[in-house]
Amino acid sequence: MSENRAEVASRVALERVYAALTEGRSFRLEAGAGAGKTYSLIKALEFLIDKHQRDMPRRGQQIACITYTNVARDEIVARTDRHPIIRCDTNHAFCWSLISGFQRQLREMVAAMPVWVERIAEAGGLGERSIEYSLGFRAVRETSLSLHHDDVLPLTISLMGNLKFRRLLGDRYPIILIDEYQDTDAAWVEAIKQHFLGVNGPPLFGFFGDHWQKIYGNGCGKLEHPAVEEIGKEANFRSVQTIVTALNAMRPELPQFVEDPQSVGEVRVFLTNDWQGQRQTGGHWGGDLPTEVAHEALVAVRAKLEESGWDITPEHTKILMLTHRRLAAEQGYVSLPDAFRHNESFTRKEHPYISFFVDVLEPASEAYAARHYGRMFEALGSNVPYLRRSADKVAWARAMGALIALRENATVGDVLDHLRATRRPRLPDTIEERERELAAFDRDAAEEMPPALSEIDRLRRVPYAEIQSLRSYLEGSSPFETKHGVKGAEFENVLVIVGCGWNQYNFNEMLERASEEAIPASRLTAYERNRNLFYVACSRPRRRLALLFTQCLSLSAIATLQRWFGADSIEALVL
Repeated sequence: MSENRAEVASRVALERVYAALTEGRSFRLEAGAGAGKTYSLIKALEFLIDKHQRDMPRRGQQIACITYTNVARDEIVARTDRHPIIRCDTNHAFCWSLISGFQRQLREMVAAMPVWVERIAEAGGLGERSIEYSLGFRAVRETSLSLHHDDVLPLTISLMGNLKFRRLLGDRYPIILIDEYQDTDAAWVEAIKQHFLGVNGPPLFGFFGDHWQKIYGNGCGKLEHPAVEEIGKEANFRSVQTIVTALNAMRPELPQFVEDPQSVGEVRVFLTNDWQGQRQTGGHWGGDLPTEVAHEALVAVRAKLEESGWDITPEHTKILMLTHRRLAAEQGYVSLPDAFRHNESFTRKEHPYISFFVDVLEPASEAYAARHYGRMFEALGSNVPYLRRSADKVAWARAMGALIALRENATVGDVLDHLRATRRPRLPDTIEERERELAAFDRDAAEEMPPALSEIDRLRRVPYAEIQSLRSYLEGSSPFETKHGVKGAEFENVLVIVGCGWNQYNFNEMLERASEEAIPASRLTAYERNRNLFYVACSRPRRRLALLFTQCLSLSAIATLQRWFGADSIEALVL
């Protein structure tokens, strides 16, 4: 049976990857949505295993494969059968493995970091304390200093300026493959460019990813360097021709071929420009529908799609919302967006309170309620007090029982006060410190409360049940998602809700500028941020795609939609 055009495109790209690995050339595989980037990465690793499984162990060498998430790491480890010459890990874990042995240099560098100066001074100096990285938060103990996640990459970058360190790295890992390169820390990638790319000798770097799918703020985006060969993978094994045609119109410089050119799906775009009521004004909400009307629009679109044969159950259709406030209203955590200055504080768990609640307290509480005590202690980790006698067990059970009740009907502040009083489980040091600062703040004085404390003050008034709703959304057990929550996923059908209300995004402006020959330099970063998120959302479905715009679009923005999706796909929604 002859190959189809998608298979040919995939094979040609993979052959170029093999040639680069054989001839010692660094490369970048640019694999658009649905192209099978992970498949190519696994095939490259299998090629290297076959080529080096004998010589590398003799030299004490490994091939490094750096991933963006633990989930991706586990998948790659499983698909390469845990082969010993492959060292697969997240960027932070890999970098820590490189620098952990340089204790003297680490002590010198940590002591000079502004974020550590006061802590070290309070501890009476650093002395001979060992530098550790295990818990992910900063602490100075009697014999050790524990690094924060944010400390690891800057320390690695500093050590990369050392010639001996670079030689040791190249000798140990002569080949380094980086998955999802576009989301890899920009400063770290810049250090790779400066110290390794174009320099004789190992390591050889292979970058796998897609700069159009860069949707995280500190990622490097498109990687360009004279010593890096660009390899485009012009295939799409996910979506039907109908959807890929739209993606190709959106991105003509990387055209994709599908397995079955006769495959037919559906693309529909719903506009709300004809709604005659008073739209929202001010801030980032100007021009969007009122919340209750936006909900009516969603209900109306779902009905239309169901009439045309869509199955709008969570098993068949994912609803992606490119605005967190709209998502919050549908999901049941409507107060959280008002508590924080930046959506990422709760959507990406960047705020320490949210990460503790979602990743520690909620899993532990659910495990306790289900009488899975081993799983509870595993979730709590270092926050478990010692159980020395039976009275400790009784106190622990009483505290957890009260916590289970508070989670259902109390505020975040009530839960925090309970944890501070019982210390079962113990709050992380960072939260304890913030709580003391908030309690000590004089509200009667003329001084304005610092923004960080104001956020916590507002968060404490939020019903704790909203934390549970947020966790449900973040873990993907909801039919509603933002694209950040499902990056890399695919679904049979996708309905995308596009609106306002997010300070980082303006999709009307993005659509307007997409028709311009050149984007002004001052707006390029914002344009790419909007374009990438829109592209990623539109490239998730296998068969059917629908978009609902709750914001009013300009004529030029609508013209872009017509060019990408076809005029026949666009219809005015009557509300």
